[in-house]
Amino acid sequence: MRGVGRLAPRMRGRLITIEGLDGAGKTTLARGLLDALLARGIDVELLREPGGVAAAERIRTLVKDPQLRVGARAEALLYAAARAQLVEEALAPALAAGRWVLLDRFVDSSLAYQGAGRALGIDAVRAINAFATGAVRPDRTLLLRIEPALGRTRQDGRGEAPDRLEQEADDFFARIAAAYDALASAEPQRIRTLDASADAPTVLAQALAALADLLSG
Repeated sequence: MRGVGRLAPRMRGRLITIEGLDGAGKTTLARGLLDALLARGIDVELLREPGGVAAAERIRTLVKDPQLRVGARAEALLYAAARAQLVEEALAPALAAGRWVLLDRFVDSSLAYQGAGRALGIDAVRAINAFATGAVRPDRTLLLRIEPALGRTRQDGRGEAPDRLEQEADDFFARIAAAYDALASAEPQRIRTLDASADAPTVLAQALAALADLLSG
């Protein structure tokens, strides 16, 4: 009688995160990448942070509310809590099922915004997020690099009231931009820097070039 062979193990999906200052064009790039990957026959979904699942979306509403006073440590913990729920409920299951995930912000945002912007320290914020995310790490991070002043101008052009973090002073965003540059220098294989001052089609082309090795693998 012929034996039954073992089933091939399911391949883990890919996690692609998109980072950058507010106004850098993360949402536009995420939507463009989603269409481009779907057109290539890749099973991919788009999620955002904070949010993506019901509990995390409620935290999103809280941390962005300009009427609330939220301390720096509480802010960092709230973002980590939202991230933990997203990982458990949506992100880890999708990757285990072999799907690709495009994620608008992830741990690097907290390192830059709370670690540097709020001056809590990169290592301290990294530690709470390691607990929140477990072993989940991005396969590739696309950093949309933009001068803080241009990001502000783009935000103002949206005609929307600024949220709690968007109301911060210029030096807050300068610290964040410097932190993102430092993170990219420390991990050049994972973090690929894109010129976010370019138009949307050009930025999308840069992003696809930065993902070429994963797409061909």
